[in-house]
Order: sequence, then C-alpha cells, then structure tokens
Amino acid sequence: MKNTLRQVFHSSKFVVGFVIFVAILLTMIVYPLINPGNPLEMIGVGTFAKPGTYVSLYDATKTPTETLRLSDAGDKRLAKLLSDEDRVAMVEWFTAMGIDVEGLDISDTDALLELWRANYDPSAKPKGMTQARRNYYKRLNNSIASINASETLIIAEKNDAGELEEQGQITTTDYVNVRQVANVKALPLGTDNFGRDVLKELVSAAGTSIIIGLIAGAVATLVGLTLGLLSGYVGGLVDDIIMFVTNIFTVIPGFVLLILISYSIGQEQRGATVVALVIGLTSWTWTTRSVRSQVISLRNRDHVNLSKLSGHSLVRIIITDILPYIASYVVMAFILQVSSGILAEAQLSLLGLGPRTTEVPTLGLMMNWAMLYSAHTNGSWWAYFPVILTITLISFSLNLMNTGLDQVFNPTLRD
Repeated sequence: MKNTLRQVFHSSKFVVGFVIFVAILLTMIVYPLINPGNPLEMIGVGTFAKPGTYVSLYDATKTPTETLRLSDAGDKRLAKLLSDEDRVAMVEWFTAMGIDVEGLDISDTDALLELWRANYDPSAKPKGMTQARRNYYKRLNNSIASINASETLIIAEKNDAGELEEQGQITTTDYVNVRQVANVKALPLGTDNFGRDVLKELVSAAGTSIIIGLIAGAVATLVGLTLGLLSGYVGGLVDDIIMFVTNIFTVIPGFVLLILISYSIGQEQRGATVVALVIGLTSWTWTTRSVRSQVISLRNRDHVNLSKLSGHSLVRIIITDILPYIASYVVMAFILQVSSGILAEAQLSLLGLGPRTTEVPTLGLMMNWAMLYSAHTNGSWWAYFPVILTITLISFSLNLMNTGLDQVFNPTLRD
C-alpha cells in the first residue's frame, strides 16, 4: 500500500490535480468560517453590484475626518466626473453648434472644460437635437459646474414642520479612515441578480456541486461495478440479461433520459440528493461494460481457478481474487464519474431542471440565474465567469488526477 501511494504521488499530473482539488476543498471549509451566514441572503437592493469595497455613506459622514491635500485628487475627481461617453457627447455638441474642434484631444480634461465653459449655452437649440438630448447636456453642465465646488453641505430637517438647517460641511480636503467607518463591506465578486454576495454563494455552490458529484459518482460506480463483476464472472444467462439491459441504456442518450426523469420528478421534489441519485442511476453503463471486460480477462487466471477448486463462495472469489486487481481502475472510474456528475448537474440546472432554488445554490443554478437575468449581455461578468472558472478547475483537477493514476497503473503508459 505504501509503495502504491509513493508511486501515485510521484506522478506530477496527479499531484497537480490533487493540489488544485484540495485547495478548492479548503476554500469551501475555511471561507464560511471567515464570512459566515446564509449564502442566499439578499444584501443588495439593486442587481449586479460591481466587485469592490462598499462603505456606508451614512456612517462615513459621522466618522472623524482628517485634512489631506493630495496633489492628484483634483485630477482624479475630474476624470471620474467626466466619463468617456460624456467627453464624446461634449464634442458632439460642439460640432452641432458649428464650433471648431480640430486638434482637440478629449483626454485633455482642462482644454475640454475650458472650451465647454466658453461656448455652452443652456438656451441653445442645435438643429436636429431632441429635447431629451438637450436635457442631458443641461445635467452634464450642472455636473461640470459642481467640479469647482469646494464643499458640500449636510442638511437635515430641524423639526416636524420640515424646516431645514445646516448640520455640517464636507470639503474636498476631508478624508476618513475606512477602518473607522462603522459599516464597510468587501464584495470581491460583487452581487448577483438577486443582490446576493457572489463569492459567498460561489463557495457554497461549489461545495454542493461537489457533494452532488460524489453521490452521483458513488452510485454510478457502485451499480456499474456490481453489474460488471456479475456479468463478467458469472457469464451465461446472467451476462446476457445484464448486457441486454446495459445495451438498452447505452442506446438511449443518457442526457435525454436524465432530462426526462428530472422533469417527471417535479421542482418541489428535486433536492440536491435526489438530483445526484438520478444522475448516478443514468450514468453507470460505461462503467459496467469496462468492468465486465476487465473481469473476463481475470476470471480464468490460475489464482481464481484455485479458489474455485478450494470451494470458495462466489462473493469471496469476486471480493478477494478479482476486485483487488481492478481496484485502481475502479478508483479512476469513480473520479471520472464525479467529474461527469458535476457537469451533468450544471447542464440540468441551465435547463431549469436542477435542484430546487430555495434551499442551496449549485454551480449550475448560478449559471441559470445569470443567464435568465442576461448577465452575459449587460457586462456583469462576475455573475457567471467565476462559476465557469470554478467548474473548469474542478473538472480539470479531477481529470488530471485520473490521468496521473492511469500513468501509474497502466503498464502501456509507464515510463
């Protein structure tokens, strides 16, 4: 056993795949301890908040301030207030008014603002420009006018009559230490369409999908191993019956059968475990055929014939004289079945036939939610790309482990 493990961990491919998979498992275990709570909790009122750190504006105004005079603060403020779209729109207004913009560099903020302040007229009505577009330019001009403001007033209602009074001032040189703000929330992957923390949801979903893969892989491997052992060793009528059933399931496309069964179960009954069992019970055929071919090559060997002559039972012969010789193959089949189970769940969930959405997230469900709310068309990459990357890493690590084991145990592939 020690020698076998030593050989396995000498395979670079197996080690790389194993390290990636263990890293994913550790993340699933450690991250919920750092950021506990319900992964399906809706913390965002809007949808698809961008990744970043969010500071409570209410608490920030009540946090002690320090005065800092940063040389590039003004430039950054200007660049933030004037987006690329605004700069292009300003040039369009100049053109519509017949103002010469030849040689104007829209990235030159000072030159652009100087030209705007010298020529913009709110009452002007350029030919062919709609009222809505003129209102846009008025709002843009108000934003530009606010650039020079050196302070912002904080106003609050004084009494029930609704009278307002000044509560404080915020100048352009006032800064707060983020660590002193009462409420700061880091969202490395932003929020999804329901306003949920994508990273917390992703970690939980990866764990659920791996559990589904393990259950599906265990069921498929166990069924395929049992039928393959019986078919290959007993032979005769038993072999004919098992192979007849196996051929029927082989002819029917597995994923189509999986869709039909999942659809017939119904949404309310489709929990993660039920989906895993369905996947496992529809993906055992190739394991059965492979195990059968392995057993046929073993059943007439001398040590098996010796056990027969000794009067050992069928179960004992299969367990002690045949199974150990195909154990490595069974492990590799199990790894591939786990990977296939995870991918099958993702495919089912994309079609809306995965586990019910009210209990736990899965990688497939996250992809389904992102697709339904058009995350791929509105630029919300954080809602789906990390999910694709996670599925890819899990499948890649498992297949790399399988390839490493194949190199160790397959004589034709050994160095």
